[in-house]
Amino acid sequence: MDELADGRHDGLDSLSISGFRGIGQLAIPRLGRVTLIAGKNGVGKTTVLDALRVYAARGRFDALRELLIGREEWTTMRDEDGDRINAPAFDRLFHQNNGTRPTIEIGPIEDGPTLKISDVDNFGPDIPEELRDFILESEEEVKVLSVGFDDARSFLPWSDVVLDRRRYFRILRSLNREISAAPTRCESLGPGLLKSTELATLWDEVALTDYEALALRALRLVFGDRVGPVAAIGEDYRGSGRRVIVKVADHTDPVPLRSLGDGATRTFGVALALANCRDGILLIDEAENGIHYSLQSRFWKMVLRAAERHNVQVVATTHSKDCIDGFAVAAADCPDISGNLVRLERRNGKTRAVDYSKEELEIAAEQNIEVR
Repeated sequence: MDELADGRHDGLDSLSISGFRGIGQLAIPRLGRVTLIAGKNGVGKTTVLDALRVYAARGRFDALRELLIGREEWTTMRDEDGDRINAPAFDRLFHQNNGTRPTIEIGPIEDGPTLKISDVDNFGPDIPEELRDFILESEEEVKVLSVGFDDARSFLPWSDVVLDRRRYFRILRSLNREISAAPTRCESLGPGLLKSTELATLWDEVALTDYEALALRALRLVFGDRVGPVAAIGEDYRGSGRRVIVKVADHTDPVPLRSLGDGATRTFGVALALANCRDGILLIDEAENGIHYSLQSRFWKMVLRAAERHNVQVVATTHSKDCIDGFAVAAADCPDISGNLVRLERRNGKTRAVDYSKEELEIAAEQNIEVR
C-alpha cells in the first residue's frame, strides 16, 4: 500500500514516529487494512492516532490548531488592542528532551513520504519575504517552524504576543497554501459519542446514495430489522437543532437516534465515518465504547468489510479484552482482509510496539492469553 500523489490514501504498511508529543521514538512494523492498538493507559495509543491525523493533514495549521486546542493545550496571547486570545501552544507538539525540541518525523519506516516539523532560523535564506518582514516589525520574539512533506515545504510562525492579529492569521493562511501536497481525507472519532449535529452532517454526505446501506447495517447490528429509514432534520441546516431520526417498528413516529442508546449511536457514527473517508483514513479512539461485548465480533466484521470495500485504512485503540477478542474472531472470519493487533508498552521511558499476526491473535483469544 502506497501514498498516492493526488492525496488519495492507499494505505501505510508501517509507521515510524519520532519526536512527537509523548513519543520519542516508535516503530510499528506492520499496519493492516484495520489495525487495533492495545496497551495500558498513558502508553501512547492516542498519540499514535494524533500523529496519523497530523500526517494525513500534511502538517497544515488548521489541523495542528484543532489538535492542540482540542487537548486544551493553548497559550494566551495579546493582540494589538491588548485583548487576550487563546492560541495553540505549538511547543507541545514536540517530545521534550532535556529542554530541546527534536525534529518531528512521521511516516513509513522505509521508503515513502515523511512529514517533518522542526525549528528553523528565522532569517535563513528560505524564509519568505512576507514572513521575514513580519518578524522584523514585531516587538516580541517570533518563532518559526518548518513544515515539510515529501518535496513540499511551508513555514509556521508563532509568538506569545500578536501585535497585528489580522496580519498574523493572513500570513498563516498564505504560508499554509504553499504546501502543495494534497491532504488525505481523514475522519477522527474520539472516545465519546459524536454530537447530533456532527452525525447529521455526516449523514448529509451519504443520504440518497449507495452508502446509506452501510449506516443502516450498522444500526441493525444492534436492533436487527426493527429499524428502517433514517433522516436528518432541523430548521437550520447548520444549526444546533439538527439531529438524526430513525423509523423503528412498533413506533408510530420516528425516534431520535440518541434515544436508541449509546450502542446504536456509536455503530452508526462509525459507519458514517467509514463512508465519509473513502480512499482515506479513519481513526477511532477507544473503539469499544458504547458497544456491548456480545456485538464486538459483528461490529469488527462490519468495519473490516467496509474498510476494504471503500479503501479506508482504519487505526483504532482499545484497552478492552472483549474488544480484542471480538476483533480476533472477525479477523479470522475475514481471511482476505488484513487486520492485525499491536500492543504498545513503555519500558525505561521508551515506547515499543509488539505486533501480533492474525494467527497469533486467534490463538491468544482461544487460549485466553492476555495481550492488552
